[in-house]
Amino acid sequence: METILYAYQYLIFFYAFSLVAIYSTLAVLAFYKLTQLVAKKSTDTEKIFRESPFIPGISIVAPAYNEEKSIINNVISMMTVNYPTFEVVIVNDGSKDDTLQLLIDNFEMVETTYAYVEKIKTKPFKRIFKSTNPAYSRLIVVDKENGGTKADASNAGVNVAKYPYFICTDVDCVLDREALSKMVLPIISTKTRVIAVGATMRMVNSCKVENGVMVETRLPKRIFPLYQEIEYLRSYLIGKLGFSTFNAVHNVSGGLGLFDKEVAIGAGGYDPLSHAEDMDMTTRMIAYMINYQKPYKVEQVPDTCCWTEGPPSFRVLNRQRTRWARGLFQIFSVHKKYLFNRKFKKLGLISFPYIFIYEFLAPVIEMTGYLVTIYLIIVGGINWDTAILMLFFVYIFGIAVSFTTLLYERLLEHRFTNREYIRLILFCLIEPFI
Repeated sequence: METILYAYQYLIFFYAFSLVAIYSTLAVLAFYKLTQLVAKKSTDTEKIFRESPFIPGISIVAPAYNEEKSIINNVISMMTVNYPTFEVVIVNDGSKDDTLQLLIDNFEMVETTYAYVEKIKTKPFKRIFKSTNPAYSRLIVVDKENGGTKADASNAGVNVAKYPYFICTDVDCVLDREALSKMVLPIISTKTRVIAVGATMRMVNSCKVENGVMVETRLPKRIFPLYQEIEYLRSYLIGKLGFSTFNAVHNVSGGLGLFDKEVAIGAGGYDPLSHAEDMDMTTRMIAYMINYQKPYKVEQVPDTCCWTEGPPSFRVLNRQRTRWARGLFQIFSVHKKYLFNRKFKKLGLISFPYIFIYEFLAPVIEMTGYLVTIYLIIVGGINWDTAILMLFFVYIFGIAVSFTTLLYERLLEHRFTNREYIRLILFCLIEPFI
């Protein structure tokens, strides 16, 4: 027993040490990319959009199910983005409330003939509506039978989308007016085919939104959205941005992602049975490009392009995290062939091993750690001086990562007041305990 505990403690030490090394490396890589993007951002965007005649069209696809309370403002938000060529495809996924009727009445829509081609199989398509008002000419509403998942509705939207790229988002998200311009920039400024682009998402809780347009960003007042604000910033500005420096991003968020339509359809679209449809499709798109020996990139832009509603209570947070955990379990059940597989290059040797070791196995290792710690306390097997020192190191490293994230956000966008930054700093100090 003593030998097993001894070996286990060394295993945990190297596990924790490797995680510290990975986070530190990602933070440095993210800073490198961030400084490059900040230096180029002020000039490149304007120059490219002014001089290039090849700006691709983008379809914004958003499923809607029983969204009568917010659907009008949310559609207005999507239609006010500042981009030369785009359309908004709202998929009414068999809503039982007045979602569809509100869209018809407010946007002067009528049923129209449309050559619907089912490139990706979905639940039965019913009809399509377009507006008689030229002011809403960019808007298309797809009416279909309920598919039970966002993925099925998204696939129907992709079938209708006419442009070579599509953004998939949630209908209750608030898009930044420059979101499309910021997210398309990696596509038009590189020679390698960019198959997907992610961007930073924030919490809309406590923000001031008028007619679907973000007027003023504010820090969430409640503790759970505030926690997710910090968590999202760490994930996007250090994790995904760091991985993007060597083309190893493993997931483009379902809340906001820009995708190459041809590759997405070739990979089979979204899986309607998946609990993690965003990561599942990103994985299959990458595998699709590798199988056909085509160079590709999955990019991450650090700019905030979307705001979403954060869990307001522990009950909602628990439901969200349970769904994420089921999705992660499903990913490794369905795509286990990619894990440690050299054929799939960075996907098989970097991205999937990282997710498997440091995300999928993390709860198992944590629970085992709690049980071992309790046992060691009972038998008096803990060196308290060393234990306290190591806990202090973990605490300091954790808040250092959070502080680094806040520094990156301030360098990039500086969206909060000084008072709100102080509140964020104080929250970062107590977050590890709660």
